[in-house]
Amino acid sequence: MDKANSKPSPKPPQEEPDAIHHSHLSRVSAMAGQTPDPDFFVKAQQFTAHTYRDVYPAIDPTNSSLSQAGKVVIITGASQGLGAKGFVQAFAATGPKAMVLVARNAKKLEEVAASVKEKFPELETLTVSTDVADPASVAALFEEVKSKFGHADVLVNNAAVFNSLAPVKDDDHKVWWSDMTVNIYGTFLVTQGFLKLLPESAPARIITLTTAAAYQVFPNLSSYGLAKLVVFELMDYVRAENPNVVAVAVHPGIVATDMLKDAFAPFAHDTPQLVGGLGTWLAAWEGPDRAFLSGRYLSANWDVDELVKRKEDIVQQDLLKLNLTGNFGEKHFK
Repeated sequence: MDKANSKPSPKPPQEEPDAIHHSHLSRVSAMAGQTPDPDFFVKAQQFTAHTYRDVYPAIDPTNSSLSQAGKVVIITGASQGLGAKGFVQAFAATGPKAMVLVARNAKKLEEVAASVKEKFPELETLTVSTDVADPASVAALFEEVKSKFGHADVLVNNAAVFNSLAPVKDDDHKVWWSDMTVNIYGTFLVTQGFLKLLPESAPARIITLTTAAAYQVFPNLSSYGLAKLVVFELMDYVRAENPNVVAVAVHPGIVATDMLKDAFAPFAHDTPQLVGGLGTWLAAWEGPDRAFLSGRYLSANWDVDELVKRKEDIVQQDLLKLNLTGNFGEKHFK
């Protein structure tokens, strides 16, 4: 546990909503040539009094209350990064019936599966080389899942790419669109395949990675930010259409992976185990109600116990969702 961040963080100053992303960017720019505060983004996006940058007791996958016994878990993007180091290791520790590891690189997938088998020899693992943006490839994935298990209970949408990093006027349209294709279309195809196999009314969990750039404008990140905005909203559609499914959009924090851009390196102190542990907590079948978080955005840095305590406020005020601000309705013009 990151003890430095297990205590209440100072309450961030209040800012006007339409100025938030501008002030964040200006502060980051002002840090050039200085030693930046590694917790800058954690504090700027703080929603709970306690914040964390590493796994902590409530989301420790070894907790018996987070058990996935008898369940089948699918993890995309499982060959590297947050998939291999975070979600795969965390869910393996929860003792599921089986784990389906999905990525394009078959060799790396087998290596990840072998590492899991060393620690958990009784765990059944199925590796399926899949291009999530190819309908035929995704269909083949779920045919295999259906053949072996009938259906899965938990889906982690972790597969993503981040290749476009330029202003809109200068960006290569093919690179820009490739980000959108994998991150949106791929997430849609896998989510759809998962839901189609799910028996009617059977409880299930979907955890989809998003980013703070989904609701804040960071110049040069249009393809990635917009794609992650769409999959954030996709989880709310899944919630509305499937009352039996808890579907949550999760910001993993800033983690040192191959996808990390240099500008964010000074802030990359979140561990893969943090979001992996949060994933197991969100997917748990026992303990406090998680359904109220369905369709909402969560940051891995936030304290889950505090979120549960704030359930009434979150639900009544419809917090942690995107809304268009303004005074709408006929009543304002009478």
